[in-house]
Amino acid sequence: MNRSIKNMLLIAGIAGLLTSCSNDFLDREPLDQISGDQVWQDGPAAEAFVTEIYNGLESGGFFEQMLASLSDEAVFTHAGRNINIVNQGDLSPSNLGWVDGTYAWNNMYTRIRACNMVIDNLSSPDLNTITDEELKSRLLGEAYFLRGYYYHQLLRYHGSVPLITKVYGLDEDYSAARNTFEECVNFIVDDCDSAAIRLEGKSMDKGRATAVAAMALKSRILLYAASDLHDIAVASTKSDLIAQYGNPEFLGYTSGDRTARWTAARDAAKAVMDAAGGGYKLGLTSPVSPEEGTDNYISISMGGESGAENADPAAAVELLFARYFSVDKDEQGTHVGRNNGPNGYHNWAGNTPLGLLVDDYEMADGTPFSWANPEHEADPYDNRDPRFYATILYDGAPWKPRDLVSGDVDPANEIQTGSYDIIGPNGKTTHWGLDTRFSSIEDWNGSRTGYYMRKFIDPDPAIIDASDRQVIPWPFFRYTEAVFNYVEACIELNQLSEAILWLNRIRFRSGMPAITETGQAELRDRYRHERRIEMAYEEQRYHDTRRWMIAEETLGRDMTYITITGKFKPGQQMSAPYHHDETVYDYTYTPVVNTDFENRTWVDKMYFRPFSRDEVNRNSALVQNPGYE
Repeated sequence: MNRSIKNMLLIAGIAGLLTSCSNDFLDREPLDQISGDQVWQDGPAAEAFVTEIYNGLESGGFFEQMLASLSDEAVFTHAGRNINIVNQGDLSPSNLGWVDGTYAWNNMYTRIRACNMVIDNLSSPDLNTITDEELKSRLLGEAYFLRGYYYHQLLRYHGSVPLITKVYGLDEDYSAARNTFEECVNFIVDDCDSAAIRLEGKSMDKGRATAVAAMALKSRILLYAASDLHDIAVASTKSDLIAQYGNPEFLGYTSGDRTARWTAARDAAKAVMDAAGGGYKLGLTSPVSPEEGTDNYISISMGGESGAENADPAAAVELLFARYFSVDKDEQGTHVGRNNGPNGYHNWAGNTPLGLLVDDYEMADGTPFSWANPEHEADPYDNRDPRFYATILYDGAPWKPRDLVSGDVDPANEIQTGSYDIIGPNGKTTHWGLDTRFSSIEDWNGSRTGYYMRKFIDPDPAIIDASDRQVIPWPFFRYTEAVFNYVEACIELNQLSEAILWLNRIRFRSGMPAITETGQAELRDRYRHERRIEMAYEEQRYHDTRRWMIAEETLGRDMTYITITGKFKPGQQMSAPYHHDETVYDYTYTPVVNTDFENRTWVDKMYFRPFSRDEVNRNSALVQNPGYE
């Protein structure tokens, strides 16, 4: 969403209660503000109020610290940022670790309160005098969507929460008990339906809610509702902590028909697929070339906003609801490239991919990658899933012109994350790669894992990540997620041929061959792998591993890095500047387990976040989550 709209008014003060004053010189309307009551008498003012509620979405997932680093996708490079508190199992009501604004408790309820104000005032003819009924209906639709979205954020991090639909005044009793998980799901679904009805057929600016966005939110929440974590009978067999919790209705369904829940999830996902027009290149019957597969994936992650040659703007159709940016005085874009790019370009190497993720990319023929395979070990970055090359920067990978930011130290413009023989003035010595923690450029910002994130970083060579902001949108919902939701539900309902059809369409777009699995259990594992690869860095993995209850064997694993050395072949040598050359060097790739920086531990309380001690003290009716009592 472009924020240029939001500056129509300074809305932050509108929601507050304004008091009058008997002094004449104070009893005047500010020239740059309007009172709360006046908002609902003026269409543009009401629209500006709703526009401000979108700011609770902040920059989507483009924070310096990304949710990927709370999963087995990445590790955050810089110590002392509270991520370790979560990953090492030290989370507690008095120490919440890292929390970003897109799910923070107070932030969410502040936005929910604003949504309630819109719904109250625009639903009642007695509380507004706006005559444009089309505008009122649209703004109500947006408010219902946003309220549903913010509640869904609370629900998927905390389990059930108090459902607040009124606007509290001063000196009221603010204590409120948690609703059941089922009640929260039903409430969000109702908000999605209310939004979709009002937004159907309306032309919306980019970044504003649409009927399809509301349907996508409904699809996601119903998929979560059907998952293992939220079926208490199943969850209790997998976690003693959940089995012993005294209020399981706050965590999931304690009764009911799970098949009906999977059916509802399937139908909601299919409704999105039918309404959204087919996504990007999902009608293929055979794989595209590996080169096209990589370009397709780059195009999808760019969301139609990159000027790079291989980024197809038509891929913007994949986005169902996104956070858009512009680089001007009102909206400064994001620094995702600077925050995550290689230190040899003066970037910060923030959320660097783990070997756990890199090793999960298959070979191009669909077989698993394995360090036990001598051919794979000798050349691990050759002939991999085409999406790998669009997601990960690895040793020897081509990248942007380095001389624009670091001087003429690397004419080849390649990522250097190893140590290599080099001939210097005094003979053979070791050259530490420019993108390592021993770099001659910025050693303190180097990757710990030997990899860098590429996905979401605009490859346009004109954009210098260390200084320039970019405008690549954040995908809150995209078409392929709805397809995955549909596939997952079909697998659980044993409608396997339909699941295979759509999994293959996703793979064909990326240049990968058709899957070979046919049984339900095998197909479930295949689906989960495919979702992991396709949705990397999109804030899916954190939630998926929890709702599938596979976190102990995924998030709880030791982190793996890569160590790379390049030694001269007999009779070969190279002088500075170094470049990757397999005719000159024998390269050795050694995966290593490293727990020095972050020793990850899974404990079952981490299935849900705690309520803060301050919040529990303020609200005596709020029952704490299991493991945090």
